[in-house]
Amino acid sequence: MTPTDLAETALTTRPGAEWWRSAVIYQIYPRSFADSSGDGIGDLPGITARLGDLADLGVDAIWLSPFQRSPQKDAGYDVADYCDVDPLFGTLADFDVMLAEAHRRGIRVIVDLVPNHSSDQHDWFQQALAAAPGSPERARYMFRDGLGTDGELPPNNWDSVFGGPAWTRITDADGTPGQWYLHIFDSSQPDFDWTNEEVRAEFRRILRFWLDRGVDGFRVDVAHGMIKADGLPDYTPDPDAGSMGGEEADVPYWGQPGVHEIFRDWHTLLAEYDGDRALCAEAWLPTPEKTALWVRPDEMHQAFNFEYLETPWDAARLRSVVDASLAAYGAVGAPSTWVLSNHDVVRHASRLALTAENPQGHGIGPDSPGQPIPEVGLARARAATSVMLALPGSAYLYQGEELGLPEVIDIPGDARQDPTWFRTDGERYGRDGCRVPIPWSADAPAYGFSETGASWLPQPDVWAEFARDRQQGDPASTLSLYRTLLSERRERSLATGDITWLDGFGDDVVAFRNGDVTVVANLGETPVTIPDGTVIAASGDIVERQLPVDTTVWLAVD
Repeated sequence: MTPTDLAETALTTRPGAEWWRSAVIYQIYPRSFADSSGDGIGDLPGITARLGDLADLGVDAIWLSPFQRSPQKDAGYDVADYCDVDPLFGTLADFDVMLAEAHRRGIRVIVDLVPNHSSDQHDWFQQALAAAPGSPERARYMFRDGLGTDGELPPNNWDSVFGGPAWTRITDADGTPGQWYLHIFDSSQPDFDWTNEEVRAEFRRILRFWLDRGVDGFRVDVAHGMIKADGLPDYTPDPDAGSMGGEEADVPYWGQPGVHEIFRDWHTLLAEYDGDRALCAEAWLPTPEKTALWVRPDEMHQAFNFEYLETPWDAARLRSVVDASLAAYGAVGAPSTWVLSNHDVVRHASRLALTAENPQGHGIGPDSPGQPIPEVGLARARAATSVMLALPGSAYLYQGEELGLPEVIDIPGDARQDPTWFRTDGERYGRDGCRVPIPWSADAPAYGFSETGASWLPQPDVWAEFARDRQQGDPASTLSLYRTLLSERRERSLATGDITWLDGFGDDVVAFRNGDVTVVANLGETPVTIPDGTVIAASGDIVERQLPVDTTVWLAVD
């Protein structure tokens, strides 16, 4: 059998068992994964060179955060050309090589799509700035006249996710103040007007461009934010809610019903292509029941389970969110997804040990309250992942979590790059701490990330102990734990199984059976006796059948 035959065999899906229902998908943040050029920024050839490590880990697919052409004001989530690769990351030819090499290894490839907004350097926005109010060029974006005597006030009171107002006033060609444009994120990221058919047609073209190249799907950025409520009414968000949504209230720029029409259109488009191409929604909504509306049979295929990600280290709340998720997604025929870390949240090896509130997007720094204890955070992270990977459905991993990487807390202010840091005058640390380039080799420059030692964010000295080459072959390492969990998950078909909760372990224990595996996780303060059975995997040491605190075990029970 040739390599091509092997790839085709690996990527063939049985009818009724679409790959995305059970896949483990590994998120790559390209600028922080592997740098082949030595400029300190990761790139596509760097990804290609490391695909063997991901195949060895045992993942089914990779999701790439944006690598399209961009001025990089928000690390690529400000796209200037949706159908080209930014020179920082390589070329379209580099992308094609990476895609072919991934497919040759049986790894599918999902690319990030950013449809809520573009860069202010996008040709369309530059055309809008040069055009008159009411023109077709401006109608592609959310331009509005201001309030007040001379339009000096923004059209409403909305705040940006990154801090400060969500409106910026432009200056017309004659030097006089002009209209305002909406940017739910940074001022360099103007929002599209998705009531405009020209915008919808352009994104159909963009989808086809990447599908024709062979990608297996799209992760859709801010999928819950593309439609705004009629009239753009004032709204003051809940100060305790995360910055990306999740409030119980009806938020006029999140979760509007009109988004569903867009995704039904996209679903139909993807169905024209072979191979079960998939759409995954980044939709921050308050409950699994509301999120499940995004994955009805004719809409998206997956939606990130942020309710699960945000669940604290508490047994009762964990059982509750698992039950709610399986019920809500199952009711619409979709798999639940499970995720603990990504590029927008504090890494779970630190987050699960925080002792103070930390809303999504705020980040943590050296002066943040409730600093995590590293040993506690790592133990809980390993235990939490061991629970997650035993649950039925699809799971997402974020690069470096398989190494147990913590959040980098002590990044100097002059090295930070997240727009949140600047737009809040340092009040919020932002997301840089989870985006620091990952370590491959303990004794190499930049810990193997870049052969020159360059790194776009500073790497901490502690990275040496987490480096992949230090963990390779160590049965007690976090890397070995992940490899074991992923292998056993596949061998035992846990992703397509069902769970049954088990009683008798106490209120601080999460225990369930999935197929022939019994999972017991101790979230309490005292050791727990586990039942008889062969230990398949354990996140910590077990002595005389005593499961320590912050530890999970998988048992094969006859």
